[in-house]
Amino acid sequence: MTGIKITAGAEFPGIEAHSLDGSSVDLRATSGSADWKMVVVYRGKHCPLCTKYLNILEGFREQLQTLGIDLVAVSADSRAQLESHKEKLDVSFPLLYGLTVEQMQQLGVYISHPRSPQETDHPFAEPGLFVINDQGQVQVVDLSNNPFVRPELGQLVSGLVWIRDPENNYPIRGTYP
Repeated sequence: MTGIKITAGAEFPGIEAHSLDGSSVDLRATSGSADWKMVVVYRGKHCPLCTKYLNILEGFREQLQTLGIDLVAVSADSRAQLESHKEKLDVSFPLLYGLTVEQMQQLGVYISHPRSPQETDHPFAEPGLFVINDQGQVQVVDLSNNPFVRPELGQLVSGLVWIRDPENNYPIRGTYP
């Protein structure tokens, strides 16, 4: 089965998820002085690799902030699942919950069914990472169909340093029709 995937250079869709304070958050919206956004889609509380990845990502938050890149992570988990997951997370960037199947399809992430009720109680997104530029376009996209393949964060952030340097005039890659 194939699904629609967001392509490099495409406009990032307007998708809202929920924060623990009860508000709805537009995944595209930036805050403070940031003019770019990194959206990390993770599998959810049931995934120990996601927990590890998000905790490692926290170590790059300040560097991303210095680059003008806002950071958020989102899953299809429920509010209760996110509240429970936060006990294992040591992150200061926003964590959002409540992605619907339709929203996951809009994002073009791979979607899986739980293997058992002990894993989780809903379809969930496999890992995805989107970097959205100041024009609202997808500058960088990475999708995986399993939890074992994700961008190495040091290399990713190093690449974003290169991309954000105006002297490099680096275009969005992968846009050949």
